[in-house]
Amino acid sequence: MAYVIEFAESAKEQIKSLPARDRSIVFESIEEQLLYEPLTETRNRKPIRENKIAPWELRIGSLRVFYDVISEESDVVRILAVGRKEGNRLIIAGEEVEL
Repeated sequence: MAYVIEFAESAKEQIKSLPARDRSIVFESIEEQLLYEPLTETRNRKPIRENKIAPWELRIGSLRVFYDVISEESDVVRILAVGRKEGNRLIIAGEEVEL
């Protein structure tokens, strides 16, 4: 069974700020990686330690997609933030964020 993908308003704005090529890569990766079995840990899909952003991270090169899975709502994957990793810094919406 496929999960439903929902985007938080803030994540929509963060995706809009990406170059067109990166937007395409993010959407393709979300569909490929999160539509089925988003809670299965892989090399690029991992639970992350407790933080204020999200419990799961999808790594797409230097891009990061942070998400949560809501099982009681007919299996929804909620995309909460999209950012870029630059060295050891995470940049979301133009601001450095600490995990």
